[in-house]
Amino acid sequence: MRIYNLFPLLAGSVDRWLPHLQRASALGFDWVFVNPIQTPGKSGSLYSVKDYFSINPALVDSESSVNPEGQVRSVIQAAEKLGLRMMVDLVINHCAYDSPLLSTHPEWFARENGQIAHPSCDHDGQRVVWEDLAQFDHHGSVNRSGLFRHCVQVVEYLCGLGFRGFRCDAAYQLPKDVWQRLIGEIRAQWSDAVFVAETLGCSPEDTRQTAEAGFDAIFNSSKWWDFSSDWLLEQYRLTREVTPSISFPESHDTPRLMEESYGNVDELKQRYLFAALFSGGVMMPMGYEFGFRRPMHVVETRPDHWESTDIDLSDFIQRINTIKARYPVFQEDGPIDVLDCSNPAVLVMRKAASMGQSEALLVLNKDPWNRQHFQTEDLYHYVRSRPPLVDVSPEWPLDYLPTPFEFELSPGMGRVMVTGTT
Repeated sequence: MRIYNLFPLLAGSVDRWLPHLQRASALGFDWVFVNPIQTPGKSGSLYSVKDYFSINPALVDSESSVNPEGQVRSVIQAAEKLGLRMMVDLVINHCAYDSPLLSTHPEWFARENGQIAHPSCDHDGQRVVWEDLAQFDHHGSVNRSGLFRHCVQVVEYLCGLGFRGFRCDAAYQLPKDVWQRLIGEIRAQWSDAVFVAETLGCSPEDTRQTAEAGFDAIFNSSKWWDFSSDWLLEQYRLTREVTPSISFPESHDTPRLMEESYGNVDELKQRYLFAALFSGGVMMPMGYEFGFRRPMHVVETRPDHWESTDIDLSDFIQRINTIKARYPVFQEDGPIDVLDCSNPAVLVMRKAASMGQSEALLVLNKDPWNRQHFQTEDLYHYVRSRPPLVDVSPEWPLDYLPTPFEFELSPGMGRVMVTGTT
């Protein structure tokens, strides 16, 4: 899955989405993910859903004679004509605190000191409470079957609009059996439905257990890897045989990488290349291709926050997506090894396909600010497949790979080589 995240508050009403869909298709993405589109509560947060069966008025063309659901169906049909499938956030771990569900079905909610509980988490040693949210009790509700049926109806409503992919927000907070039943019931009606678990923030073991509920993919934490520590590959190996994962260089929950990197375009290129080739799937938010700096805010972002920059990474991203689409080794979570390199500022990573003889070699300059020299007596010492190795790098691919091999890597640059591609 090559996913483009169309952030709805930045894109605006659905009648304004087509240019973004066209750009996503031209960039080589095959899925478009949109954050929650249902009516939010008083806080205005996209993730504080008040009415699961109506469309957020901020995303509706009020002057259109077509009803909101019809407008959404129309834009999804336009996406499909561009070769794109549509994914939407599925938020069923909580709802808005001012949702009518609190009065019509109070038994569906978790309690704390006798009151309906707000979701919370620990952040830097302090408890953070989302007071605009009410926590569903999927574990111990006396009407657990009614809550489950509500969740099924929510997905059926979204499928009826044309969505076939679901990013399941905080999926680890729901019991495994709930996901197994829900995914099973939906696939009985829509066999092509895809479920992706958002599991960031939970333990690797909890991630694995969630993935085992039948999800098609999970999101991984490669965005925070320093290209050296062991933790990422340990997590990757724990889950990769259960389900593939999806990497991202930034998301709506993180600062913009352009801001984090102090305007370093080479780091944007480095991180997208790594994200796309490391795991089976990749996701990139809108604006990344233009080096946007302003974070996406689930309440405050508006279409007039679209930024004018002198940066356009479209060609680079399209080339990376073409590599990912062309070579099966980059379309799965196959075995990965980090190999020894005489230059500690250079990452040498071997990735193999689970089936067959296909292998890939990534030589990546970890340093996005300085050039680094890479040399080896024989590139074939790094791979197990028979020759030849073919250079498919997105920038300045080499027609011939000499032995010995040396190359001056520009800041953040990656060289990508494949073997046994058939």
